Amino acid sequence: MGSLRARIAVFSGALFFACSTLFASDKVQELQTRFDQETDPVHKAKILEKLGDAEFAEGRKAEKAGDYNGLGLLMEKYRDNAQIAFDGLKKRRQDAERHPEGYKQLQFHVDRALRELDQILVIAPTEYRPPLLLVRRDLFAINDDLLRMLFPHRPGEQPLKRSGREKQQ
Repeated sequence: MGSLRARIAVFSGALFFACSTLFASDKVQELQTRFDQETDPVHKAKILEKLGDAEFAEGRKAEKAGDYNGLGLLMEKYRDNAQIAFDGLKKRRQDAERHPEGYKQLQFHVDRALRELDQILVIAPTEYRPPLLLVRRDLFAINDDLLRMLFPHRPGEQPLKRSGREKQQ
């Protein structure tokens, strides 16, 4: 009788895990579709927050399962989505300092992605690190550009000196 209960418990646990993985995958696909169809870059940046969170959750599951190829593909997709959102914001709203909507959300989430990626790189086998390092480099560049656009006047930096010719015009 005890072995029957154990079998039922194991079966129900496996079924629960399989269903939760399918639902998480469906959520990522649904959010990806919404992200792809959105035309407003501010809304696209806000959708990326939810999409990124879902992708990070799936990435943690892949990491626990030892699927570093799948994890790398997820992080590459996140990087591509972040680049698309950033490019859309730059086209639509040039002045991030005065109109930070979208830029702030994107910067916060890209910064979080960098922290997630740093944690992954610590435990990832060496053969999987090079593509993850490329993703990290690209995300770092996006984050740096976002910070420079949000805060163009940084204390301690010398303003660019204009030549005499530019001053006369």
